[in-house]
Amino acid sequence: MTANVLPHSRTGRFAPSPSGPLHFGSLVAALGSALEARCRGGRWLLRIEDVDAPRVVPGASAAILATLERLGFEWDGEVMWQSRRAAAYAAALERLKAGGYVFPCACTRREMAEVPDSALARDGSRRYPGVCRDGLPPGRAARTWRVRAEGSIRFDDAIQGAQEEDLARDVGDYVIFRADGQFAYQLAVVVDDAAQGVTHVVRGADLLGSTGRQIQLQRLLGLRVPAYAHLPVATNAAGEKLSKQTLARALDDIAPARALTAALDFLGQTPPAGLADAEPAAIWQWAIAHWRLDRVPRRAHIPAPALE
Repeated sequence: MTANVLPHSRTGRFAPSPSGPLHFGSLVAALGSALEARCRGGRWLLRIEDVDAPRVVPGASAAILATLERLGFEWDGEVMWQSRRAAAYAAALERLKAGGYVFPCACTRREMAEVPDSALARDGSRRYPGVCRDGLPPGRAARTWRVRAEGSIRFDDAIQGAQEEDLARDVGDYVIFRADGQFAYQLAVVVDDAAQGVTHVVRGADLLGSTGRQIQLQRLLGLRVPAYAHLPVATNAAGEKLSKQTLARALDDIAPARALTAALDFLGQTPPAGLADAEPAAIWQWAIAHWRLDRVPRRAHIPAPALE
């Protein structure tokens, strides 16, 4: 916990990627993280994760902020923009280099695609075969930097329960600086969480598989490891996570009261029927007073409700 927060409060954050409009799944993550901070008298921070410049949609960041305000969200302090923090990420990479925790890699996407199926990581991606782990092959130049994935990571997730991941077996050496000159999400998020004093991370279960890598990086960099809670992910009728790619409906097309109360119900909070026609301020007042993290379903995926 940070010193400038009440003794039993916490500092949480919501960090959307500006690759498209917010949808119901985004609202679930934002609402859960905000309520967990607010009900404990803590701070709730907002970060725009635009470190992956090629995926940023022009105007999406402004639209995200406007949608959050329309829904009654209030954040503490200034918005953090990852696109403005390259120097902090570069400094962290240099520390990892100095410690011998990373290595340069010359492997291309095509070469990685040829990794046999027997070497798949837990998430189905191609686990790095270690070609450059002990040095670049003759005549090859570095394209990326990879972390040496070593050890077993264990942590207790406040919603999903006890977690354990063998990094070498389940993930493999992973990229933190890409061939296109962009810093990878895994490095950026841990550097930013530390800079913002984040003590508790409440986010979607689709990111549960990233947590082991982030904890490893936090330890290698000597950073505080936050507490984690991964909320159920909202899925469509086909069982796919709501996203821009699956044509998830934008929150701007849904009445604020309907969206907020549906998200509360999705998170197991059972709001009274009368709130469905209330102003966002009244819904927030009820939600902060009644929020209970232990009521959130201990599931990784739940079908999203039909919203009119």
